[in-house]
Amino acid sequence: METQNTLPDIRQSQVFNAPIAKVWSAISTSEGLSAWFMPNDLEPVVGHAFTIDAGPFGIQPCVVKEVDEPNRIAFHWGKEWTITILLDDLGGSRTSCTLIHSGWRADGMTEFNMPHSVVRDTMGQGWVGIVAKLGTYVEA
Repeated sequence: METQNTLPDIRQSQVFNAPIAKVWSAISTSEGLSAWFMPNDLEPVVGHAFTIDAGPFGIQPCVVKEVDEPNRIAFHWGKEWTITILLDDLGGSRTSCTLIHSGWRADGMTEFNMPHSVVRDTMGQGWVGIVAKLGTYVEA
């Protein structure tokens, strides 16, 4: 949900030539998420606290907020962000995937002492490659 004091969510969508069950495993398990995103200890259970190893930004705290197998998982990341991944079974072993990164404030700084607008632009570009990497992983 966007308000006057927020920047637009980052949205990255792609269609994968893979069945929804395979994509679901890639986004909802620690092993799957680690293969295309970052090392983590995710468990697909609402309320589960886990961490993501964000490399130079250190170990980041996360909490699973939603699990609707095999269509939706969402987790709170760090102090302000939410990552939501939506899947839609297109049939014929094709799956639509949309990743939404929300929680961008128009004013203020991130927990890394960088303006939200700068980090949002950088991460918006980064998600393009990361979602493509998910596609490469599930289509293998």
